[in-house]
Amino acid sequence: SRKMVEELAETLRINNIRALEYHAGLDSSTRAKHQDMFLMEDADVIVATIAFGMGIDKPDVRFVIHYDVPKSLESYYQETGRGGRDGLPGECLMFYSSRDLLKLEKFLKDKPVAEREIGVQLLHEMAAFAENSGCRRKSLLHYFGEDYMDTACEQTKMCDNHRHPKEKLECTEYVSLMLETLREMNGKFMIEHIINVLRGEKTHNIKNYNHDELERFGEGEAKSNIFWKSIIRQLIMDNYLAKDIESYGTLFLREKGETFIANPHSYTISVDSDFSAENFEEDEPQSGGDSIDQVLTALLRDLRKQIAKEANLPPYIIFQDPSIEEMATKYPVTTQELSKITGISATKAQRYGGQFIQLIDKYVKENDI
Repeated sequence: SRKMVEELAETLRINNIRALEYHAGLDSSTRAKHQDMFLMEDADVIVATIAFGMGIDKPDVRFVIHYDVPKSLESYYQETGRGGRDGLPGECLMFYSSRDLLKLEKFLKDKPVAEREIGVQLLHEMAAFAENSGCRRKSLLHYFGEDYMDTACEQTKMCDNHRHPKEKLECTEYVSLMLETLREMNGKFMIEHIINVLRGEKTHNIKNYNHDELERFGEGEAKSNIFWKSIIRQLIMDNYLAKDIESYGTLFLREKGETFIANPHSYTISVDSDFSAENFEEDEPQSGGDSIDQVLTALLRDLRKQIAKEANLPPYIIFQDPSIEEMATKYPVTTQELSKITGISATKAQRYGGQFIQLIDKYVKENDI
């Protein structure tokens, strides 16, 4: 909300972080001024509503933080895509609470029925992504129709779930029970309805469909709601189940699911995080590469900003972050050496390189490098 943007920006400023607010309630000249200050690195953080321009032309955004949960995975994907456009790592952090979803659902209450049901379904997908205990990349790409089979995310510990993997449980019997129950229901139903059948909950809908008379009704009551959600979400990603988008995300068996019922095999999952309890540990920050000289990097950034200000240009036009970091790794002290740095042409080296070479040469000598 606009109010939260103002409060959060002020909180950051009080804590000596150069932050600016950006929302549609500001007049156009203030919005333009704040955006320019961010581009020119006179501000480090922009606190914004979704009014902040999609086409923000700043390739060296190092982190994107969602203080509130986005309304859909489409929004999340677009917004996180503003970070790391220069090819260097960008950190994405989302604060998530199940209470946020309830707040967003209330905003939908005055919408037409069809729009409201679609909106709620999008929020459920957002919750599934946030609570998911598996590979974040696989989960996100699966939502957009891509089966991600690579192990790169796991090997590089790219997402928090690979950095802090959960224990895997053998769940073959529960997978069989879930798939057999769905087949016995003989139709397409929402996740919540299927879980209620498994756990023996006699809701109004279950009585209407006579699902309380099914042979397997209540056979999964010993397991929690989040346990069954975890199994169903994993089965969707592994293509045992599919969602019918036309009917608001109801589930049905795929051929692979039918095959599993006939010939069960070992199937392990990690149970998703239960954020309803709001008990979760802070993720450990990831350290950058050890070979980059952080002190020199800071000096080079300051020099870049100074030159950019004099030329009235955004700092990344002078040299982009990958070039600065490579300078702080290879210590170029001649124009020829500088022109071999990634992203720096001979022309750029001649135009802007002199002061950088002087700084690096002095630094190398002073620190006996």
